[in-house]
Amino acid sequence: MREKKINYCKVFINELFNEVSSGDIYKSSYLKDIAKKSDSSLSDCQINDMIATLWGLEGTVKVGRGEYEIPESSVFENFLNGSKVGKTKTVKVQTPKPKNETPVKQVTEDSYVPAVDSNYVRWGDYKTIDSVIKSEMFYPIFITGLSGNGKTMMVEQACAKNRRDMYRVNITCRTDEDDLLGGFRLVDGQTVWFDGPVVKAMKSGAVLLLDEIDLASDDIMCLQPILEGKGVFLKKINKFIEPSAGFQVFATANTKGQGDEHGKFVGTGFLNEAFLERFPVTVEQSYPKKVVETNILTKFWNSLGTDTSEEVATLIDHLVAWANITRTSYNESVLNDLITTRRLVFIMKAYSIFGNVQKSVELNLNRFDSLTKMSFIDLFKKVSAIEFAETDDTEDSEDSE
Repeated sequence: MREKKINYCKVFINELFNEVSSGDIYKSSYLKDIAKKSDSSLSDCQINDMIATLWGLEGTVKVGRGEYEIPESSVFENFLNGSKVGKTKTVKVQTPKPKNETPVKQVTEDSYVPAVDSNYVRWGDYKTIDSVIKSEMFYPIFITGLSGNGKTMMVEQACAKNRRDMYRVNITCRTDEDDLLGGFRLVDGQTVWFDGPVVKAMKSGAVLLLDEIDLASDDIMCLQPILEGKGVFLKKINKFIEPSAGFQVFATANTKGQGDEHGKFVGTGFLNEAFLERFPVTVEQSYPKKVVETNILTKFWNSLGTDTSEEVATLIDHLVAWANITRTSYNESVLNDLITTRRLVFIMKAYSIFGNVQKSVELNLNRFDSLTKMSFIDLFKKVSAIEFAETDDTEDSEDSE
């Protein structure tokens, strides 16, 4: 009996590590799905017993009610080799604050390990980014692509999965050396040096994300030695800072740093060629394929706690098909704009609030000029076969009186 249990546990563990990575956190329902996938003959009772047994081993962590952290595969080895099951189990709990305790004001750093987004769908070059972050090797990566296609979130979720601190710096044309490396600030009448986010990331061996880097001015050249994996000399305090192990740099941009060929991204300019040359790899992030984008919208809708009806599934199919047509038309210079994945998510959220397709679509298209908006609406009508009603200047309301 024990040998049979070990055998189906072994099959489950192999399937588990094909789907997930150590450090990920998943609900029991997801683990049960993997168990069924590994052996469809397993009963619910056997699956529950297997999960309870495996996460009862020493070195496993149950994060909360019904949530489990995936341990290193070595944690399960002794059990699979026939050793006795350990009884020690680690449970992460929050220490309750004593009653009547005076609140203490705390100063928090900008650096953080991003929260795992259970709705995030891994696609595109996610594996590339994840592999680099997991390696903790210094290997700067430049990520380029049109807006709203998940460039920043890809880095964020890879950091979350690997439990890496991440400093995200949003670059503008006014970002200067002080903003990046640090500077003196006035504190209680005295000037005090404060490290900038780049130096903080270097010291702590964290991931540095330079967001929208193609908006930068020439001041960004202060990062040249840092992008070579070397230290930086802080002239104002006469101090040399060496990067700690694990320090990594990623940059995102809507262009390749060589100007905006579409004329859409105001403020973007040309980055110095020597600066761009410091990035050994450039990742081109496109919009997701239809299957992936459908999955993204479906998971987002489910996260809102609303029922997934056939009507919603049909709406998602129509939105994805519509968005793909606008992107093809944009690439062929037929349209001056396109529908992003982010815009589709906004429409789904509006639909969860208003329950009206026409209103949800129109509200999210109001940001475009009138001609583009009407072109988008006409395309959506053709794709969905939904006729939009004429809207009045005033709407009936129960609270109008």
